[in-house]
Amino acid sequence: MQERQYVITFGCPDRRGIVSRISSFLAEIGGWIVEAAYHTDPDTGWFFTRQAVKADSVPFDVDELRARFAGVARSLGSETDWRIDDTGERRRVVILVTKEGHCLYDLLGRVASGELDADVRAVIGNHDVLADITRAHGIPFHHIPFDDDSTAAFSEIAKLVDEHDPHAVVLARFMRILPPELCEAWAGRAINIHHSFLPSFVGARPYHQAYARGVKLVGATCHYVTADLDAGPIIEQDVIRVDHRDTVEDMVRKGRDIEKITLARGLRWHLESRVLVHGNRTVVF
Repeated sequence: MQERQYVITFGCPDRRGIVSRISSFLAEIGGWIVEAAYHTDPDTGWFFTRQAVKADSVPFDVDELRARFAGVARSLGSETDWRIDDTGERRRVVILVTKEGHCLYDLLGRVASGELDADVRAVIGNHDVLADITRAHGIPFHHIPFDDDSTAAFSEIAKLVDEHDPHAVVLARFMRILPPELCEAWAGRAINIHHSFLPSFVGARPYHQAYARGVKLVGATCHYVTADLDAGPIIEQDVIRVDHRDTVEDMVRKGRDIEKITLARGLRWHLESRVLVHGNRTVVF
């Protein structure tokens, strides 16, 4: 089992002395840094860092650490662009699904095997076809049908999700567009996965369109959800090759494979506090 850590993620306008200021603060309180990463974006002039500290090296709890670090952040010109997470608090996840189960199956398998350390509190679906596999893993499944009133359905979904105060809300092939108010409420927590054919092949049967065009790559994009459809900050992307021998069915299978692994990576990095968002871009440490 990994030792308990306090993970600091921080961003501020770039300047001299940032690393020295943070490392001096941690040294003064006895903090033992076990991982540190830094990046400066020359286009925006913004500095980013992620630092992991042994929790047992700090002589007080995480709330006191946050209170003391707030002064450091202010001195470096950052009031809100930072956070400190305690790995001793297990990451809570709620998953939204429709009918396609490949991403859900993959995530549940990774959690069950211990490969993905997450506490999946609930799965919510606008169809009930994935209820049995969810309950087989000992996780509650909630069926919220979308009839004529999507507003009422999303209101019920929001209530169920917010009861768990999740660190991540995963749209695992959830084929509904989140309303703007939920995009805002879950900003930086709602994670989506989709194939890479957008915007080239929009609408129905994208794999058939791609097959007819003779594409040679199938890919997937994992990103944060915003009100700007499928255009939120990107966490991870990957591709797999296809060739002239592949049928539409082969392309769909390969597309599902790459969606699963891309979503799993993106979710893991998010839960490990490795993703820093600045505007519509991310830094992934």
